[in-house]
Amino acid sequence: MLAELDIKNFAIIDDLKLALRPGLAVFTGETGAGKSIIVDALEMLLGGRADATVVRSGTDMALIEGVFRLDERIRQPVEEILAREALDGEADHLVLGREVRLEGRNVCRVNGRVVNLSVLRELGEYLVDVHGQSEHLSLLQVRHHLALLDRYAACEDLLDAYVGLYQALRQVRTELEELRRGERDAVQRADTLTFQVNEIEAAALQADEEQSLLEERTRLANAEKLASLSEQAIAALEEGLQGEISVSDLMGQAVEAIDDLAGVDSSLTATREEAQALLEQISDLTRRLRVYRESVEFNPKRLDEVEERVGLIRDLSRKYGEGVEAILAHAERARRELETITHAGERLAELEQQEGRLLVELAEAGVRLTQARQSAADQLGRAIETELDALGMSGAKFTVDMQWDASDDGAPVDGQRLAFGPRGFDRVEFLVAPNPGEGLKPLVKIASGGETSRLMLGLKGVLARADHTPSLIFDEIDQGIGGRIGAVVGQKLWGLAQTHQVLCITHLPQLAAYADEHFKVEKQVRDGRTLTVVRTLEEADRTGELAEMLGGGSEPNQLSAMELLSRAVEAKQEPPA
Repeated sequence: MLAELDIKNFAIIDDLKLALRPGLAVFTGETGAGKSIIVDALEMLLGGRADATVVRSGTDMALIEGVFRLDERIRQPVEEILAREALDGEADHLVLGREVRLEGRNVCRVNGRVVNLSVLRELGEYLVDVHGQSEHLSLLQVRHHLALLDRYAACEDLLDAYVGLYQALRQVRTELEELRRGERDAVQRADTLTFQVNEIEAAALQADEEQSLLEERTRLANAEKLASLSEQAIAALEEGLQGEISVSDLMGQAVEAIDDLAGVDSSLTATREEAQALLEQISDLTRRLRVYRESVEFNPKRLDEVEERVGLIRDLSRKYGEGVEAILAHAERARRELETITHAGERLAELEQQEGRLLVELAEAGVRLTQARQSAADQLGRAIETELDALGMSGAKFTVDMQWDASDDGAPVDGQRLAFGPRGFDRVEFLVAPNPGEGLKPLVKIASGGETSRLMLGLKGVLARADHTPSLIFDEIDQGIGGRIGAVVGQKLWGLAQTHQVLCITHLPQLAAYADEHFKVEKQVRDGRTLTVVRTLEEADRTGELAEMLGGGSEPNQLSAMELLSRAVEAKQEPPA
C-alpha cells in the first residue's frame, strides 16, 4: 500500500506530504482546489507521461516520491523485478521517485537508483490501480483478464496440472524439432563425423606423446653436438684434456692424501669418507655419461619420422582443437553425436508416441480447466450484475467472453484440434453492456465518466479476492450519481477497503461519510501565489465539511451531516457486502 506521498513544485502544489493508512481515505474540496492534481502526480510517479508543463512556475524541477509498503500478494513479482535490475531495497518497503526538470529532462528512481521509465511503469502496475483522467487500471488490460478469472475461480490445482503437461510437451516438441532438423542433414553429417572419428583413431594418439616427440626431435636434430659435448665431459673426467691430468686422477690423489691425514688425525675421518664418496660420484657420473653418449645416434630417418608425427598432431590440432587432449575430446563428442544420429529414427518414433500421449492428456486437463473457468465466469457475471444494480446501473450486463482457436498441431478436443498456450485453450476478455438494450462490448471500450467508475467499482468489489493490486484510487467516482447511490458507493468502497487500500476523490457527502481517513483539499493564496494545501480532518471537523458539501454550514445541514456519519458508523458494524 501507499504509505507516504511527497509532492514538490508540481502544478499548483508547493510542498505536500501525505501519510496514509490502510482503509478508505477520501479527498474532498472545492472544484479546482487540486484534488485531481494529486492523482495526476501519483500517476506520473507510476510511470505516466510527463512534460515540463507540470513544473510549478518559478521553480526548475518538480519532484514526486512515494513510499510503498509491500504485502505478500505482490512481494514475489516485485522482488523479481528488483533482483533483475540489481536494485537494493528493504524487505517491506519500496521507494519510487520521479523528477521532471524545466528543460524537459526527467529522472526515474527506485530505492534511490536511477532506472528506465519502463521499470517504473512495470513496478507501478503491481502497486496501484488508478481510475482517473488517464487510465492505469489493470482491469482495462485484457492480458490480465485470464489471470483474474483463474484467481476468482480458485483453480490453481487444475492450472498447475495443465502447466506441468504443457511444459513436458514443449520439451518433447523441442527435441523432436531438433531431431527432425538434424534428420534432414543426417547423412551428410554422419559422413563428416565418421571421417573425423576415423582420422583421429587412425592417428592412434597418446595423451602425453606430443611433449615426448618434441623432446626427441630436439635430441635428434642436435645429435652431433650432444655427442661431442658428452665426449668432452667424459675426457675431462677420465682421460684429461690436452695432456692434463683427469678429474678422476686428481680426485684419486686427493683421496689418498686425505686418507693419510685421517690416519694421523682421527678428526678427519668424516672428511675422508666424504672425499671417498665424491670419488665414487665422479666415477658414477662418468659411467652415466658413457651410457648417454652411446644412446646418442645420428638417425636422419628417425628424425623425419618424428617431424612427420609432430606435423600430424599440429594438423589435427588446427582442425579439432589445440593439443592431443582437445583432439581426443572432439573424437569422443563426434562418436556420441554419430551414435545419436544412428539411433535418431528410434528416438524420433519414441518421441512422436510420447507427443501424442501428452497431447491427449493436455486436452483432458485443458477441458477440465475450461469447465472450471466457465462455471466461475457465470458466477462472476451474476455477481457483478448484482453489484452494478446496487450501484444504480440496473439492467447492465457483464459476461466473460471465452474463445478457442483452431490449430493443425493443437490438442484433440471433440474431433477438432485446438490451439493451446501456457495457461490453456482459452482467450478471455471481459465484456459489458452498461445500459439496457446496448450490445456487449470490450471493457476497454466503455465510455469514461461516472458510469465507468461505478462499473470499475462493481468489478473491483467482486474481484477483490482475485485482484492482488494493494492500492486502488478512484478520481470522482461519484460523477453523475445522486446521494442515495452515493451512500451505496461509499459502503461498497469501505467494503473494498477491507482487503485493499482505497483512495477516493469525491463531491458526495454520502460517500465521504464512510471514510476511515478524511482529507480536505484547499486552494490558498500566499505571497501572491496560488497553492494547494491538504489537511486531515478530525471527527469534529468532518461534520462541518460534510455540511458544506450538503450546501452550507446551516443547522439543518449540520444535523444531516451528523446523521450521515451516524448511518455510516452503523453500516460499518455489519460485515462488508
